[in-house]
Amino acid sequence: MPNIKSAKKRVLVTNAKTLQNQMFKTSMKTSIKKYEAALAAGDKALASETYKAAVKKIDKAVAKGILHKNNAARKKSQFTAKLNALA
Repeated sequence: MPNIKSAKKRVLVTNAKTLQNQMFKTSMKTSIKKYEAALAAGDKALASETYKAAVKKIDKAVAKGILHKNNAARKKSQFTAKLNALA
């Protein structure tokens, strides 16, 4: 445990930000799972809605620094290909 006041504060801030990142990452994974479930069901309308939500979450994750931009681009490309294959 740190002794210096500023170091103590950094520990608290880091813990809070880690929790926020975990919460966002969990919600992103949930939206991705909903999209994949819609694809598996073969529901094109639901798949297109959940696709938009998943891509939006992925873009926000890149902006927050949670995902690397190339990782996000790969995920979005795969999602788009799956959506187009459904049609």
